[in-house]
Amino acid sequence: MSNGFGASRGNWPRLRDALSGVHMLAFAPALTLAAFWLGGEKALLAAALLYPLILAILRSQWLQDDATDAAESAGSTRAGLLQILRKTLADAGSKQTAVFVICFDDFDSFSTRLGAEGRKDLMRRVFERISATLRADDVLVPLDANRCAIALSPVRVFDLEMAIQFAGRLQAALEEPFSVSASHVYVSASIGFCTEARMPRRDAEVFLDAAERAGADAALHGPAAIRAFSSDMQAVLRDRHELADEVGSALENGQITAWFQPQINTSTGHVSGFEVLARWHHPERGLIAPGLFLPAIAQVGLLERLGEVMLFQALTALQAWDKAGYSVPSIGVNFSQDELGNPKLIDKIRWELDRFELEPARLSVEILETVVTQSDDDVVTRNIAALAQLGCGIDLDDFGTGHASILSIRRFDVSRIKIDRSFVMQVDRDEAQQKMVSAILSMADQLGLETLAEGVETIGEHAMLAQLGCDYIQGFGLARPMPYEKTALWMDQHLKKIGPQVQIGMRRS
Repeated sequence: MSNGFGASRGNWPRLRDALSGVHMLAFAPALTLAAFWLGGEKALLAAALLYPLILAILRSQWLQDDATDAAESAGSTRAGLLQILRKTLADAGSKQTAVFVICFDDFDSFSTRLGAEGRKDLMRRVFERISATLRADDVLVPLDANRCAIALSPVRVFDLEMAIQFAGRLQAALEEPFSVSASHVYVSASIGFCTEARMPRRDAEVFLDAAERAGADAALHGPAAIRAFSSDMQAVLRDRHELADEVGSALENGQITAWFQPQINTSTGHVSGFEVLARWHHPERGLIAPGLFLPAIAQVGLLERLGEVMLFQALTALQAWDKAGYSVPSIGVNFSQDELGNPKLIDKIRWELDRFELEPARLSVEILETVVTQSDDDVVTRNIAALAQLGCGIDLDDFGTGHASILSIRRFDVSRIKIDRSFVMQVDRDEAQQKMVSAILSMADQLGLETLAEGVETIGEHAMLAQLGCDYIQGFGLARPMPYEKTALWMDQHLKKIGPQVQIGMRRS
């Protein structure tokens, strides 16, 4: 099987390097003297004749290996993959093929948590494990830092059901933890694919593009989603530069809106709040992934304006829930570094809270851990401290990925830490994950901080986090982000499901 990391021939490359080059000429006199000393004139003659012959044979083998490496590396790039797809489509005949695009979930958190070398080691191990599931003629190629593609060699029959099963096998291959930098790391992947029968046109670039579109749709609905390419996806994605041309008007005409993901108290099961997340529903292209439009917003300098829109819609929703009789103690809004660097931020927040007649404690300001660890801006520091003094909650988001120190937690008046999903995955099954989460909870307890676990996907993870003493949780296992119109129905159904208030966790005193 060809892959983007090249073939391995054990120690042969090292031996080749050691025996090649002009430095070997220095050994020729020593070799001839040793031969003469040990075996006399006959041995000297044999050494003089055999030494050049051996080098000539080895050089011939090296040239052959270089040619093989070049042939293998032809398929290790996007261009090489397209070349292989063109040949496959031309030669397939009645056989069928498919292209899969694997998008690794939470890639940014791996990069910050493990560092560049650790991430490189992790991805090497990931590719090795994926390679083990493939056949010799299948081709695995990295597309960019957090995606790779697989082109299957043609088979007699490969229908939609078989493609979904194959995608499931790829995900299953990644389920076991990876040991990197003396810790366990869990990797999940969202997978999109296009079968030969579904490609819009019999063309290699169109084929790969269709699989990439399906991969982007899977990532949008992830983690661990699987999507097959359909004609409806044709208009969903465009180049980021084109999105930048539209994003400003989208913000002002209401296409980009706040969606809400619930958070619950692990002890009571009741809703403790919602986190606000931006979603863009384009009138022609449907729902556009945040990973596509958020960089476009940053590109045109509208992050602060996006924050204003999200805050307004968040407080509007909180006021409406109050009037409808729903108990939603707080709402969390993400603040970018651009917003936190605004000298007039506190006045704006105070005015908005007064406008909606809401207490500051009802607003949780969510700040990425990387902002805390990397910011040396005095305005940012003063604003966060002033928000805390005003009475707003300060949530440290993605905790565990940015290496925040206890000093920085205190410096920024953090009131709650949000444990990153990479620590939560499989916490009910992996003792190492349990120890990691327990250590975080113990530290939070000593510092008097509340805790919330992100990315909870299973009942087992929920139960284990409650037993360990995590205060709050959120994730797809509870509910996906939803538009405001669906929140009331979800809360009604959730209240019916939990029934009378019960204690299910081991709360810290």
